[in-house]
Amino acid sequence: MIYYAKGGVDTVLSQEALRQGFYEAMDKIGHRNRVLAVPPDITRYYSEAGLLTRFAWEYFGDRLNDILPALGTHTPMSGREIDKMFGPVPASLFRVHDWRKDVVTLGEVPAAFVEEVSEGRVSFSWPAQVNRLLAEGGHDLILSVGQVVPHEVIGMANYNKNIFVGTGGPEGINKSHYLGAAYGMERMMGRADTPVRSVLNYASDHFASHLPLVYVLTVVGRQETGDLVVRGLFIGDDEACFKMASELSLRVNFELLDKPLNKVVVYLEPEEFKSTWLGNKSIYRTRMAIADGGELLVLAPGLKEFGEDQEIDRLIRKYGYLTTPEILAAVKENRDLQQNLSAAAHLIHGSTEGRFSVTYCPRHLSAGEIESVNYRYGNLEEMMKIYDPETLKDGFNTLPGGEEIYYISNPALGLWAWKDKFGE
Repeated sequence: MIYYAKGGVDTVLSQEALRQGFYEAMDKIGHRNRVLAVPPDITRYYSEAGLLTRFAWEYFGDRLNDILPALGTHTPMSGREIDKMFGPVPASLFRVHDWRKDVVTLGEVPAAFVEEVSEGRVSFSWPAQVNRLLAEGGHDLILSVGQVVPHEVIGMANYNKNIFVGTGGPEGINKSHYLGAAYGMERMMGRADTPVRSVLNYASDHFASHLPLVYVLTVVGRQETGDLVVRGLFIGDDEACFKMASELSLRVNFELLDKPLNKVVVYLEPEEFKSTWLGNKSIYRTRMAIADGGELLVLAPGLKEFGEDQEIDRLIRKYGYLTTPEILAAVKENRDLQQNLSAAAHLIHGSTEGRFSVTYCPRHLSAGEIESVNYRYGNLEEMMKIYDPETLKDGFNTLPGGEEIYYISNPALGLWAWKDKFGE
């Protein structure tokens, strides 16, 4: 059921409009006594999920019992990050998702189904895992809050991904990531119907229909001035609101270019991107736009690690970003990758397949560390003088020396592709 839906490519929803839309939807849902909110973490700061979670706190008062950021494998939020994202919401309401320990399995998606939707690329059952608080917390309303935007693992982010991956466990996260990588990231990005989504939908229909889930989904876009605005708000308890948000996101967040790009420069906001696990969105979201032999230059002042999880960081350092055939072979031959399929999937996602180069410019990692995982290293201070985020505008820029680049100030907010490449 749809409780609220408003949006369009030219729509601008103010904070007050978001509040009114959220309150209207909650009024339709009716009185609830024990509420759990599941927003994203600081890595989705610009989703406005923090603001909407604040509205939930204001609306429900002491009936909002728990807030569980959907960390997935990410590092738990610090007190400063919680303050920045959620404002006056009491820190005492926040819980930490331990993806390795604090999960229960609701059911298993059959291997035959996974094999069918993946066109035979993988054949394993998939566990529908969620944080124990969702299954056993006694809530009569679970608000899953977040942004719909093109995504590398599943096609379009959010909806039940926020639940089964954001609050999921090792096996569910690992296998979902590997399924997407094996099927082909470029076959999925920007599409609402993908093999990974089909598996999650199966889990929703068969194992999670008893959970009192309501999805609060935003679509965020950029105005010509460069300012971010909310283009849509969709609230409902089934796939319909996700489909509506996905259709709008594709129109708002997808840049379809007339020609491939020879040089792309991406800036990674330091508070949002501290690892290549997240920072490689610069690769995922631009790879279909970059020309053969082109270059991606990543300005990454906050980069300090590869994986946000210690074991995944170790695996990235051990194997590096190799080609898909090399990683698939490594999975067959190495138990540590077999036990961490999400790391294997990440290594595939971060590969250029030898088609273009990636130059990372970090402040906290050495040249040796960057080059050891098969990327090029650039000096951040020197590159920031040439490619100054303060003066560059999103899109095409011609520098004083005549060099033409394509600049992206936040890769998490969109998807870029060359028309012929996206049509493959």
